Amino acid sequence: MRPRIGVLAVQGAVSEHEAALADVGARTTRVRLPGELDGLDGLVIPGGESTTFGLVAGRSGLLGALHERIAGGLPVFGTCAGLIMLASRIDGDGDQALIGGMDIVVRRNAFGRQLASFEADVDVPVLGDPPMRGIFIRAPWVEQVGPSVEVLAEHAGHIVAARDRTRIVCAFHPELTGDRRLHRLFVDGIRGATASADEDLKGGIRVGSQ
Repeated sequence: MRPRIGVLAVQGAVSEHEAALADVGARTTRVRLPGELDGLDGLVIPGGESTTFGLVAGRSGLLGALHERIAGGLPVFGTCAGLIMLASRIDGDGDQALIGGMDIVVRRNAFGRQLASFEADVDVPVLGDPPMRGIFIRAPWVEQVGPSVEVLAEHAGHIVAARDRTRIVCAFHPELTGDRRLHRLFVDGIRGATASADEDLKGGIRVGSQ
């Protein structure tokens, strides 16, 4: 199965995410308008400036469409600003428009502004060894997680990656390295969910035909 993954093309490292997704066997399409969400198996929300994204996507109607699709179960992978947009709440940061979808509270620019950007090895136990090289650019972190959320990685005592069923978020930029393991985890989750749904459907047809 080659799932069709949309990459939000409002801002951020769009082509880098496309390359990473292609490397793990997915097809990609760019998403700028609500109608371009149709027919997707999953979605990637790249980094960038979350406040700008909220304003631009709000004007086009994309923000509301994203909220509806993700609440309805569309798998999603958010990096850096994408993590922020998928949060249920931003700690101490006013009323920025969010997509929501994950039971997490985040802090924007938690590791510092642009001049405080850095690289560090990040252990992600679910991916095994070696650690991922995390590129943190004006990065957020996750301050709280709800009961349905699994913490995938921490750095300096702060949560920097998490997942909830087929939703994954991370505070760093895996698309800017050659390490495709988080993208593969996301795409494999979509493949697994699709295969499970197909088996359930086949089972239902068999039962109904008896």
